[in-house]
Amino acid sequence: MARPAEKARAMLNKWVAMREAGNVDPALRRNRKRPNLASECEHLADAERFRSQIVREISDKIAKIQNPALGEHEIRELNDEINHKLREKWHWNKRIHELGGLDFNAIERKRQIEEGDTQLSGYRYFGAAKDLPGVKELLEKQKAKEQKRNIGDVYKRIPPDYYGWRDEEDGVLLKLEEIASRKLGAKKSRGDLDATVGDADYIDVPTPDEIAGALLEYKKKSLLEKYSL
Repeated sequence: MARPAEKARAMLNKWVAMREAGNVDPALRRNRKRPNLASECEHLADAERFRSQIVREISDKIAKIQNPALGEHEIRELNDEINHKLREKWHWNKRIHELGGLDFNAIERKRQIEEGDTQLSGYRYFGAAKDLPGVKELLEKQKAKEQKRNIGDVYKRIPPDYYGWRDEEDGVLLKLEEIASRKLGAKKSRGDLDATVGDADYIDVPTPDEIAGALLEYKKKSLLEKYSL
């Protein structure tokens, strides 16, 4: 029968092996110090815990910087510290994703866009820092630039079809024009049109049956081309 000392040693060896494999309960490793580089962390649970620490630190500093009674130097210093923590959090977010966790960077960026945050990248300003000399004007310029960029993106995503540039590619419009042209020619031959009035005023719009027929013909043609019949 194993002695108590041998049992204790066996349990210790088992715990060490589990720790090396990264399978120890995070609670047993909660006193581990946060490394300076996120890339040095090898366990997802640790990375998530360290990220939570940084989030709390950022929240505390953001709450503090809301006080406009702070001096300009202290406000600028606090704002610098918040930006430093945000960069640190970005690296931990990246590491968490590498270790198989959530992609917090993508989640946070999506939330910023949905909330209309114009400070999506680069140095950011918080609380009383937004009212510092020169900062308010800078933020207004950034907002105007972001709005202009968003409008530009909308126009970039509009397809040529929106402007009718490719209406003739499928052949349907040409077919409808052909029908209208034949009807106009028939009226001319019968003398139904007044010679003193422009033809454009008398061009008939194709009937629903004619439009349906043109579409059906186009679909047949597409199937024949697709299957080379």
